[in-house]
Amino acid sequence: MHTPSSAPEQRFSDRVENYVRYRPSYPPEIIPLLQRETGLIPQHVIADVGSGTGISAELFLRAGNAVYAVEPNREMREAAERLLAHFPNFHSVSASAQTTTLAKHSVDFIVAAQAFHWFNTPETRAEFTRILKPGGHVVLIWNERRLDSTPFLQAFEQLLITFGTDYTKVRHENVNTAALSAFFRVDYATHTFPYEQRFDFEGLKGRLLSSSYAPAEGQPRHDEMIAELRRIFDVYQESGQVCFEYDTRVHLGR
Repeated sequence: MHTPSSAPEQRFSDRVENYVRYRPSYPPEIIPLLQRETGLIPQHVIADVGSGTGISAELFLRAGNAVYAVEPNREMREAAERLLAHFPNFHSVSASAQTTTLAKHSVDFIVAAQAFHWFNTPETRAEFTRILKPGGHVVLIWNERRLDSTPFLQAFEQLLITFGTDYTKVRHENVNTAALSAFFRVDYATHTFPYEQRFDFEGLKGRLLSSSYAPAEGQPRHDEMIAELRRIFDVYQESGQVCFEYDTRVHLGR
């Protein structure tokens, strides 16, 4: 029996293709928000920690920033290297959040998108303090899937609760206000944007299987889960598609 690795840096190794194809990007409004609220300019250097396949790094590369993408998972890191190779300011770093290998006071911004809940530790806080320039900013970003705003999303959430291997344990919503306040130590600001993805059935299946807690092909209950996914899709699809609605939360602090 294969079970998901308990090591966060290994959980997505067999999910990279679906991750690249079906995980959402982030609202383009994030860059103008940072320009207004933090004074972000193209000359600022970004450390994208837990950068995965480069989804968030691309936002900052397109804005003209140099990005050091810190990612311990080899498969995800190599996917980012393929996808972002055409950006001369992209730098791939094989390292962890706790030991980024970046120089002391070398970055203006630290970004963690859809990843901070994997490495919210005192060691990470100390490392962020070490690499961040005085007056620098920390930006934590999550796409939070709405759980009950539509009948389809209610049914999809129930599917995850039923079939997810450790879904309730690893959900990023487990990083709550208390955890954020403890990490930032001083006041932080939260901004929220609506975001959505639309999928046909194959896209919905790929989106589900990009999650580390969804049983992969060959694992117990995989076939049963996919059958239930098909049933849900057939009930709730409109014009051959279903919609994932998100609230994208951007937490800005130091």
